[in-house]
Amino acid sequence: MLDAKDTARALVRIGYDGTVQKQFRAANARERFENEVRVLKYLERRGCDFVPRVLRYDPDKLELVTTNCGARVDHIGDEKLQSLFTELETFGVRHDDPYLRNITYRATDGRFCIIDFEFATILDPDAESALDPQPAQVAAPAAGSHLRWSGLTDRGWMRPNNEDAFLTLAFNREDFVYLGRNGECPTEDFDFVFAVSDGMGGEHAGEFASRCAIDNITSLLPRRFRIAADHGSSALYDCLYDLFQGIHWQLTTLSESYGDGHSMGATLSLVWYVRGRWYLGHIGDSRIYHLPRGGRMRQISEDHTHVGWLHRAGKLNEREVRNHPRRNVLSQSLGAGNQLIRPQLSVVDVAPGDRLLLCTDGVTEAIWDRAIEELLSAPGKEPASLPDAERLVREAVAESGRDNATAVVIDIG
Repeated sequence: MLDAKDTARALVRIGYDGTVQKQFRAANARERFENEVRVLKYLERRGCDFVPRVLRYDPDKLELVTTNCGARVDHIGDEKLQSLFTELETFGVRHDDPYLRNITYRATDGRFCIIDFEFATILDPDAESALDPQPAQVAAPAAGSHLRWSGLTDRGWMRPNNEDAFLTLAFNREDFVYLGRNGECPTEDFDFVFAVSDGMGGEHAGEFASRCAIDNITSLLPRRFRIAADHGSSALYDCLYDLFQGIHWQLTTLSESYGDGHSMGATLSLVWYVRGRWYLGHIGDSRIYHLPRGGRMRQISEDHTHVGWLHRAGKLNEREVRNHPRRNVLSQSLGAGNQLIRPQLSVVDVAPGDRLLLCTDGVTEAIWDRAIEELLSAPGKEPASLPDAERLVREAVAESGRDNATAVVIDIG
């Protein structure tokens, strides 16, 4: 644990996992603690991606743990400084300490970030109330009272083995139920997890890594049933965060003791249905798409590559991304020699009639996004009885087949 700041007002430490741990002290410590937690949670719900994300907090000890937004900045132009705090206000928050000391630089995506929100104001309290669901709303059945799914993986024509894996799972306090490739059922009293993983490392190490990532879900997610109902989304984020960190630690440890697997790693993209809400967890360049009923499909996961960041910043179009020589160079994955990871965690806003697609890069590199959307929306001449995932994987193998291809499609009723 590294002490980053030790003053009369706060002790800030950087954990060995890269997280920022802050303990509030002195006058008005509780008020400052509660304000920072409240503001950061509000910004997360608004989709602001250049501020810390709350991972966990302890109201009794006045301790807050957040993601790390990089190193503090020694110099920045006045115009750039002002533009950052102005951009923050577009998300409904005014920082009441708008100075250089609260600016950091996040090297993973080249982004200037804003930190320390103990002195900050939510500009529209009514908007905060609208975004903050009441406990009854969180617990009540919402989108997803009935689910239909399909999944398939194929090694393709070129690879000697399949380094992809997928999972369709239902579980509650008493039981795990593996759902199989295709099926449908009411949600009732179960959680549901759908996931895909793409392994890497050569020989059979990649195959082992993806299977390790998938299998660990069954051992690391059940702790959610120890969470009190009124803890809500924050505690569920903790579960997802611990899941990704636990798999990362295990793959890192195994790679150090397994001679042929020194670069062993995996992507992991999952969606988790809990009490009427869908939570997203993601790392790597496998993808999660949302296809709303009557709307256009959009990618809701972020490719953890520099090329993916250029695409999100509007500097590359889809064609340029697909032809870029470094499109497959990951900036984040489980294992693979990464010291620290920062998985993408969020809530997916879905409605009955929507669809979610999880797939590995063997699908997305073979089929353009528009073609994926068309296959899911209007299956064409292929027999309509074929499951959606099978149509996608068949098409990917027919178009390319150079890589393993895996897809899971979920219909939300």
